[in-house]
Amino acid sequence: MHLPTAVNRFATRTLVAPLLSPSLPVPVRRRGLDLVGASLPLPRGTRRARGELGGVRTEVVAPPGPFGPHRVLYLHGGAYAVGSPSSHRSLIAGLAHATGTPVHAPAYRLAPEHPFPAALDDALAAWHALRAAGHSARRIAVAGDSAGGGLAMSLVLRLRADGEDLPGALGLISPWLDLTCTADALSRNASSDAMLDPAWLAGAVADYAEDPAGAPELCPLDADLTGLPPLHVVAGADEILVDDSDTLVDRARAAGTPVSYQRTEGMWHAFPTLAGLLAEADDALLTLGLALRADCTR
Repeated sequence: MHLPTAVNRFATRTLVAPLLSPSLPVPVRRRGLDLVGASLPLPRGTRRARGELGGVRTEVVAPPGPFGPHRVLYLHGGAYAVGSPSSHRSLIAGLAHATGTPVHAPAYRLAPEHPFPAALDDALAAWHALRAAGHSARRIAVAGDSAGGGLAMSLVLRLRADGEDLPGALGLISPWLDLTCTADALSRNASSDAMLDPAWLAGAVADYAEDPAGAPELCPLDADLTGLPPLHVVAGADEILVDDSDTLVDRARAAGTPVSYQRTEGMWHAFPTLAGLLAEADDALLTLGLALRADCTR
């Protein structure tokens, strides 16, 4: 049941945003976000299972079968400090139904207990486990939102640097790519983004990466974007990180990478996390899922 956009915006600002604020202890924020995620509806027929990939605890969310040969590796957002497969379950379920296949969501290690490169190492371990299970690289889509979108980019850059096969597609939802936090939208959209406050970002960066320019994987906007898999980006025009998406899309297109971009007016950061309640969220996930499915099954 979809609720009016204004209701979803109010709920995001009053219920979700406070749980992202560093004014609350990290354990409280993590537990609170999981409870919010558990309260959101899932599409009928959604199936869930718990397991592991490469030693990383992983939740698998699937639509009713049968499935095609493709799979999705999904990396959740949360500023590298909070969030989990549970907090993002409605988004993951929506993407599973849209792609028509199971989505594997690893619970990668979080900062500040586990700073960079722990999250990237876990994502890489999950990727290698999917490959070892018999899934070819071109049949796997890598996707993520916010910090998870940045982590997805980091994973692809690491794979390329190591000379490994790349995924068949890359899907990014409101990706956080500029850890220097210098984009104009941080101030331009500070009042319109219902989820994020730009004042929170510097502390999250400090907890995750002592030197944001210390590794190529931390600077995806400065990377050579030639030869990447087809890139599909979703962002809200009202979010403080929209410049990250705009810049990535422009540079990827200039490098010859196939790109699609859903830049939705009136939407805030990571709005597809409200899948099942927000019509724009379901529309964005459907479009993204169909694109990932097409790339990985051709």
